[in-house]
Amino acid sequence: MQKYCSSLTKYQRWNTREVMIGQIGVGGNNPIRIQSMTTTDTMDTDGTIAQSIRMIDAGCEIVRITAPSVKEAENLKLIKEGLKAQGYDAPLVADIHFTPNAAEVAARIVEKVRINPGNYADRKKFEIHDYSDESYSKKLDRIRERFIPLINICKNYGTAMRIGTNHGSLSDRIMSRYGDTPLGMVESAMEFLRIAEDENYHNIILSMKASNTQVMVQAYRLLVKTMNDETMNYPLHLGVTEAGDGEDGRIKSAVGIGSLLEDGLGDTIRVSLTEEPEAEIPVAKDLVGRYVNREKHSPIQPIENLRFDPFFRQRRETNSILNIGGENVPIVIGDLSNNDSIQPEDLTSFGYLYSESQDKWHISDQAIDLLFIGQNSIEFKIPGTLSILQSSDSFEKKERHYPLFDSKNVQNIRGKQISFFLINSIEKLVNLKNLKNIILILETNNDHGLADQRRFFIVCSALGIQNPIIVKRSYSTSSENELLLYSATDLGGLQLDGFGDGIWVDSDLNPSFVNETSFGILQASRSRISKTEYISCPSCGRTLFDLQETTAKIRARTHHLKGLKIGIMGCIVNGPGEMADADYGYVGTGISKISLYKGQEIVEKNISETDAVDALISLIMSHGDWVDPVDV
Repeated sequence: MQKYCSSLTKYQRWNTREVMIGQIGVGGNNPIRIQSMTTTDTMDTDGTIAQSIRMIDAGCEIVRITAPSVKEAENLKLIKEGLKAQGYDAPLVADIHFTPNAAEVAARIVEKVRINPGNYADRKKFEIHDYSDESYSKKLDRIRERFIPLINICKNYGTAMRIGTNHGSLSDRIMSRYGDTPLGMVESAMEFLRIAEDENYHNIILSMKASNTQVMVQAYRLLVKTMNDETMNYPLHLGVTEAGDGEDGRIKSAVGIGSLLEDGLGDTIRVSLTEEPEAEIPVAKDLVGRYVNREKHSPIQPIENLRFDPFFRQRRETNSILNIGGENVPIVIGDLSNNDSIQPEDLTSFGYLYSESQDKWHISDQAIDLLFIGQNSIEFKIPGTLSILQSSDSFEKKERHYPLFDSKNVQNIRGKQISFFLINSIEKLVNLKNLKNIILILETNNDHGLADQRRFFIVCSALGIQNPIIVKRSYSTSSENELLLYSATDLGGLQLDGFGDGIWVDSDLNPSFVNETSFGILQASRSRISKTEYISCPSCGRTLFDLQETTAKIRARTHHLKGLKIGIMGCIVNGPGEMADADYGYVGTGISKISLYKGQEIVEKNISETDAVDALISLIMSHGDWVDPVDV
């Protein structure tokens, strides 16, 4: 069995070596560390110090600062001294992209340098070359020659290093041999890591960042497997790059980071939001806080045979019943079972708006597929795209109404009738195995719920059970932020593995919020697209415009373009590469200057920032991807 973590059923941190970043230990027996990155101009010494202090006061343990050139690298000394003068000694990380000279300067000053193997001593010009083994080896020799001086400086100064691969900045050399794949990401990092090991340098942390959560999770898993195969165990830094802002950014981060934390992977994290960096810290704390005592969860039987490929997503094969399972996108269930009565206006929270004057339902792109009403009854005509789920003991034989059974009344299930069955144990499937019209709703009370439910799916595959399965998780939290992060982790993580024909987030919080969260989870896991996706960088000292303001402007103009992916990047470093699979790109290329991309191709250069959003809209229109917003 190909394993990518210590255990698939028992929570256990993957055992990594300890790496010291100044006085902060990462990996080993240390807690999961939280870090972020400044957004100020690195040459603004006072501004960077002030922002770093705000981050540290919020709980940031490691502060990363961009150093795009030697002058910024040199200024890190003043920043470090200024922080110490005010009583702050959090370790600093220099973020390096294209400039090895800057890395060599910074490594003498700060506690850690971060390099990107895709552009540190390699190149990316979106050119495909046919490398022979000999020519490929010569390229590696050149990388070795350019990389070893930095290694030696780090060894002499006790400086740590992060080898941070980004999905969108894989070099042309890697792309030519491995393609735009998780394997390419892993090999890009491993080439540098092997050189470091040859030089007996081990103070290294690794990352595999991507905006695409599926790619990100697969790359980290493959990295762990590769390191295991080569008897390595370096700590991991987790992050979803260009996650965006608001609820979408938080959901996307939780889907990617949370699903890896569930399997005990990750020694330090950064939640990359297009917001002030100190706003990232509470989100990271909430994500990490779930695992403080996770090892005390109720036992889960081990998995004997994996029966799914953790390095390549393939949706579980199921029969199609109603519009559930098979080739259908995962459905969303809403819940009004606690209402005293149900009126048409109650459906507004779930994407259905009734116009009394028109006697017509307006249906949004985030309209639920199934509504659970418990023992209630609906006395009005429901929308044509909605089905109703009732408790079996109150079931009414109405159009598009279906009963929900549980273990207490399982004996009442009839084979020809389409029914739903609430289940939490694989053992309860024995009597249902041959019932082809049953849709399962899987719930769990285990604190390690993702692993518990994943095992259920794996055993179903082993038994040849192909009934659709909807995943239900119940949350008692009163915090919207916790609900958003926890449900995104639990349900999104399963979606990344191809498990689940629908989701049901059970909560007493505002139904509109719960519904938006549910669709956000499916969007972030790329299993069901219901809105525009923004691949927006979190900003840093290289950013050439106000990212937060610009993202808000673009979102306000384009939020109705369902399925479109728009990249909003602060500088050319995070330009066409980091946007990866965006349909359109908005990239800062100079002070108040913007370049526009269609895919990875630049189509308009150096537009005034004043006119750039309008130009982006015109570009979308010219390619036939624009639709006018509809007011309801």
